[in-house]
Amino acid sequence: MDQIIIHVDMDAFFAAVEIRDDPSLRGKPLIIGSLPSERGVVATCSYEARKYGVHSAMNIKEAYRLCPNGIYMHPHMEKYKAVSAQLHEIWGSYATALEAIAFDEAYLDVKERSGDFDGAREIGHEIKRRIRDELGLSCSVGVAYSKTAAKTASEEKKPGGYYEIRTPEEFIELIIDRDVRALYTVGQKTAEKLYASGIRTVRDIRERQEDVVRLLGKQGQWITRLAAGIDDRKVTPYRPEDAKSIGREVTFQKDVVNYDYLKDVLLLLALCVDRRARRVGLHGKGVTLKLTYADMKAISRSRGVFSTDSAVEIYRTAAQMLDQVDHRSVRLIGVSIYNLSDEEEAQLRLDDLLEDSALRKETELRKLLDDLGQRYGLDFAGHLEQIYQADTLHKTVEYMRKHS
Repeated sequence: MDQIIIHVDMDAFFAAVEIRDDPSLRGKPLIIGSLPSERGVVATCSYEARKYGVHSAMNIKEAYRLCPNGIYMHPHMEKYKAVSAQLHEIWGSYATALEAIAFDEAYLDVKERSGDFDGAREIGHEIKRRIRDELGLSCSVGVAYSKTAAKTASEEKKPGGYYEIRTPEEFIELIIDRDVRALYTVGQKTAEKLYASGIRTVRDIRERQEDVVRLLGKQGQWITRLAAGIDDRKVTPYRPEDAKSIGREVTFQKDVVNYDYLKDVLLLLALCVDRRARRVGLHGKGVTLKLTYADMKAISRSRGVFSTDSAVEIYRTAAQMLDQVDHRSVRLIGVSIYNLSDEEEAQLRLDDLLEDSALRKETELRKLLDDLGQRYGLDFAGHLEQIYQADTLHKTVEYMRKHS
């Protein structure tokens, strides 16, 4: 047995943190995300809200229709990040490899520490106890022979549950008569393709493997392996340099037709992207502009650059691409960098050799921020650390929209 894997998944994480910090919210339908009067979606919700049919990624208007008496709250991302760091510290103390999926979810390879499944069970229960006692939160834990089985196990007894799947045979027995979406990577679109061919359960996949492969190609091959309980993926710690891109986007509360304002927003987004890239020591060699128009049509434009070594350059490139798209009402705007590499690989351009490029860009950025401050009456340069936080960024962008 190559691995013994624990999958830990916090129960309604954002909502649970808010309830822990404000016990008066306990037992009430709490929805974290946008407010009912705003555009946006549900980030997460308490289990009381889920009884009304509310779920993550649901449009906030639909959530309000289902649960008009719920308590709606914006997320406090910095708080959740701090708690997530505490969780990772607990998880990491038991794992030889830890693969974080999100703030509140991770795979742990515990074979070396546990020795066998009995030892892994002890670790799983100890993780649950420590999270409860030290952080006042609840989690669900699955222990299994593979990542897919561990994920399935953690979902089996939610919330606050524990479940084991020791062998492929146990995994198959558990899920064989479940919907095809019980398998990892089978989302709604893939499921609909399978349904259209009369393949509705895991048992159907096992009995019609050739049809699945013919229908879905390489993904079909992967799905048939999962249906046979085969998943040899390793627990792989996340490395920033493995990311395909680094980006930031915002959705406006009302459609925007002022493209000068959109450029102002791009500057803030470019600052956020640059800051995140610097924190993980990466540069990009391309910039992507993303727009969603009011009619929900989404477009993206990309442009290669020598090296995105500053927010100014990200902003300039994105703003140039914005000038070249159709100027219609915009619902969402985003910017990202791609083709990432570490700083040691970044090369100097000719103008970097001829003058103090860093000083020039710093001066240009200061002027851009000063001009922005004059337009909106805000001290952007003095409050960048706050603006980098998601909730403050969205509030600032909304304030700017109203005063543009």
